[in-house]
Formats: sequence, structure tokens, C-alpha cells
Amino acid sequence: MAKQTVREVDWAGKRALVRVDFNVPFERGTSRISDDIRIREAIPTINHLRNGGASVVLCTHLGRPGGTRRVDLQLTPIAERLATLLSTTVDYVHDAPGDQALAKANALEAGQVLLVENIRFWEGEEANDPGFAQAIGRLADVYVNDAFGTAHRAHASTEGVAHVLPGVAGLLMEKEVTFLGGVLDDPKRPLAALLGGAKVSDKIKVLERLIDHADALYVGGGMAATFLKAKGLGIGNSLLEGNLVDFCAEVLVRCKAAGTTLTLPTDVVIAQKLEAGIPTRTVAADAVPDDWMILDIGPESADLFANQLGTMGTVVWNGPMGVFEVPPFHTGTRVVAEGLAAGSAVTIIGGGSTAEVVDALGLADEMTHVSTGGGASLEFLEGKVLPGVAALQDK
Repeated sequence: MAKQTVREVDWAGKRALVRVDFNVPFERGTSRISDDIRIREAIPTINHLRNGGASVVLCTHLGRPGGTRRVDLQLTPIAERLATLLSTTVDYVHDAPGDQALAKANALEAGQVLLVENIRFWEGEEANDPGFAQAIGRLADVYVNDAFGTAHRAHASTEGVAHVLPGVAGLLMEKEVTFLGGVLDDPKRPLAALLGGAKVSDKIKVLERLIDHADALYVGGGMAATFLKAKGLGIGNSLLEGNLVDFCAEVLVRCKAAGTTLTLPTDVVIAQKLEAGIPTRTVAADAVPDDWMILDIGPESADLFANQLGTMGTVVWNGPMGVFEVPPFHTGTRVVAEGLAAGSAVTIIGGGSTAEVVDALGLADEMTHVSTGGGASLEFLEGKVLPGVAALQDK
């Protein structure tokens, strides 16, 4: 990694302001965290700082409060879970840029941890206001960005404060950039990309980047319907991005010219509406009735994807193969995930829903790397410069 990291700082007697990404999901209608992987992934950096003699001030966002205080988006459940994971007391203050937070930060002793309030309760955060960056910069001596999931946002706590304090990467940030950078710079071949999710529009730039870089592309999920339409097949009432049919046709032509294989589902699971327990049928991809919709890849396709991907050198996966959260349209994703877990490929899982899927299946530990960043991982693979990384100090 071309940026300085926490490994290159003498932390004795210093205070670190650590931007983490604790934007975790909760069980519907409760304050119970349903998936704490983002908190767990930050523990190595926090402990590295504490063991080095630093005191630690953590800041994160939760949800999209839009610059206003919301009781339901306060960080109490996160502070409690973090204290359990660290086996220590975590002080939590309902302030970040003000004197209350500053007093708490100044009182910290080596090894102690303070969590400040949801940083998006203040408008200055998303506006990347220099005054707001200065205010939160008062809390520490050194800035640490360990929030890869928000590194594509130029906000005060992800980019602005790095111009106030010397900024270095945390261990999670280092790991993310190393693994995802390896896909672009020097992957173990053959390199395959497995792309799913609802929309082609979310993956346009990744597709354009990978056509000439990957050895093989596999497409599932809702976005497969637009590709099937581009091949002249009927897709019934399936999700269709009509304005991208020509783009998908162009991708098919460009892949053939580049020698990159592009594999689409040969069979699909369909239903007349998206609803749990609804009657379903499995049909060939070219035999979808007019009043039915594609909601998952079929068993033949799932087995094909799983078997072929498991023999690749490297696989980067972003997007489920069906509507995973609505049974029975989770099966294709599960089969493919199990195939990747059992295979020999270096497996790099894009963040967001894909990371949630492999974690829900209990397969996260079987993958080489599970990214904590959804949008950030996509933008990184597109080749974009991430503001939260660019602002850190060069080696």
C-alpha cells in the first residue's frame, strides 16, 4: 500500500481519531444488531493502537439522518457491542465537534476508548465543511481512516480531517486496498468476475473495466434479464433496464473480441410475483412466459457457475444471484457461495448485500477476503480514486 499505516507511527502517549464504519444493520423494528462484522473487522486496528500506548477516539455514521439528531440512530447499541468485543469500557458521548466531546477526549488515558456521537447528526459532515473538520480534529493528534466502506465519500470525517491532522490507514483499510488492488494489479489467473444484483446500471463501469482485464465474466441476479434481452430472448415481466439493452449487447460483442468468456444463466427460477412461498417454476432461459418474472438463476446454472468458478485462480463477486432475502429465491446464491467456499480460487467478496449473504450462510470465514465496502469496493474496482484513501499521507 502506497499510504502510511498505523504500523509506521509511534503511538505512545498519542491520541488517535479513528474513522470506523459501524453502519451496521439491525433486526427490523429493534435495536438489536443483526450483523456486527463491520465492528469486528475494526477490532485489530483499535487494539493495535491501544497496545501501542494510544488512547482512541472513534467516530462513525449510522444511517442517513441528514444533519439532524434522531434518537433511533444514536450509537448506544454499537457502544455496547464494541465494549463486549474489546472486553473493556467504551465511553460514549452525545457530541462530536463540541466542548463536551473535547473534554472527554482530553481526559482519556492510554488504552481507553471513546465513541463520539453519530457524525452525520451534523450537516458539516457530509458537506465536508472545513470548520467542522477542524472541530473534530481537535479531538486527537493523529487521524486514522479505517472506514473503507465510506472511503469513496469526501466527507469531513473521511477526507477533510486528513488535512487537519496527519492521516494514516488502519489495518482494515490496508487489507481492503491490498486485496482489491491485487485484483486490478496482479491477480492469480484465471481471473473471473461474478456479477449479480438487481441492476446493470450499478455495474456499468465495473463491466467496462473488466472486459479486457478478466478472463471470464459470469452474470446472474436481476441484471441477467437485461443481458438475456440483449440476446433477443423474451424475459416476461422481469426487471428490465430498457435503456441499457444496447449497452449489454455491446458488452457481449466486446467480450467476444477480447477473448473474455461471458456466461449467462441457461435456466432460471420464475414466479408471477415476488412473494415468499409463491408457486415457482424452473424453465430454460429462453422460455420465460410473458406474465412471469425471473427471480433467481436455475439449478443447472447455479451448479455450472459454482463448479467453474471454484477452479479459477481469483474470483471477485459482487451481487447475489437472485432475490436472496425472499425464499425460495435464495437457492442459486447459496449454491454458488458454497461452490466458492469449497473451491481453490482466491475469493474476494464485494461488500454490501454480497457480504451479508456469505455471512448469513456462515461462509465468510471460508472466503479469502470479505470486503466491508459495497459502493467503495465497486468504485475501487472501477479504477476510481477514493477520496478517503487519497487524503492519507504517502509512504
